[in-house]
Amino acid sequence: MMCEHVRVALSARLDGEDPPAPAAEIDAHLSICASCQEWQARAEDLSTALRAVPAPAPDLTATVLAAVAADERRRAEPAGRRQVLRVTVAVLAAAQLVSALSILFGAEAGFGAHATREMACFDVALAVGFALAAYRPERARALVPVALVLALCLALTSAVDVAGARTAVVHEIGHLAALVQAAALWALGRHNGAPLTPVSAGGRG
Repeated sequence: MMCEHVRVALSARLDGEDPPAPAAEIDAHLSICASCQEWQARAEDLSTALRAVPAPAPDLTATVLAAVAADERRRAEPAGRRQVLRVTVAVLAAAQLVSALSILFGAEAGFGAHATREMACFDVALAVGFALAAYRPERARALVPVALVLALCLALTSAVDVAGARTAVVHEIGHLAALVQAAALWALGRHNGAPLTPVSAGGRG
């Protein structure tokens, strides 16, 4: 047999096919042909290497895209809550500012109500601080202690004055706004994450 024919037969044998020549003739040629023996050895090594190549990886595109979409939804939910808190803080700041300015420049100011004007100035400063927290949520945490102390002090003094009959409950209801402000500011500080588009004190982005 010629080497070419033997090698075709050997290739078929490696592929699991029936060789085009009797096995006895192929083996007889291999026993005396060093060149075909070397060719068979290389062919067997190549066949083994090809079988060792791992199977193609499964297409995970759909799974990955679904996971990314779910992650974006999870991120959007707290971002939406934080935006609501920002608007809430901004609206409370605007309401407090309007109330303080009406006292500061209102009729009471003309009668020398010095203490009242001082409190109005304090309220203006607080309103500006709350508006800043709504505009830059990353600064909300720094204002939380001030808001909490103010709310607790107002609640305590109101309770003492009402209990001592020095004021009526209806006159102290307005202090609930301080409690609402403190709670909103605390919640905004907890939900603070990546910066969002600033909103104005009137609650519009």
